[in-house]
Amino acid sequence: MKVTIEISNYPLSEDYEPKILDFINRCQAHGMRTKVNATATHIQGDYETVMNLVQEEVKTSFEKYGQMIFVLKVLKGELDLDFSI
Repeated sequence: MKVTIEISNYPLSEDYEPKILDFINRCQAHGMRTKVNATATHIQGDYETVMNLVQEEVKTSFEKYGQMIFVLKVLKGELDLDFSI
């Protein structure tokens, strides 16, 4: 089953931008279909693969940076967005 996940990341610190970019870059390094906009990152692919990626990278962010808020939206299927890798 294919899914699209929209992720918003809110580090609880003043120096937030590098932490968000690190999360995005790590997600993109997995080779999944991703699209980044001003408020969220979208990842598309097989349900198990995408969920495992998100689980791994959220945990890594917590371990590296401490408290952060992640807001996830999960949609069954792939949205018709202009995706690139």
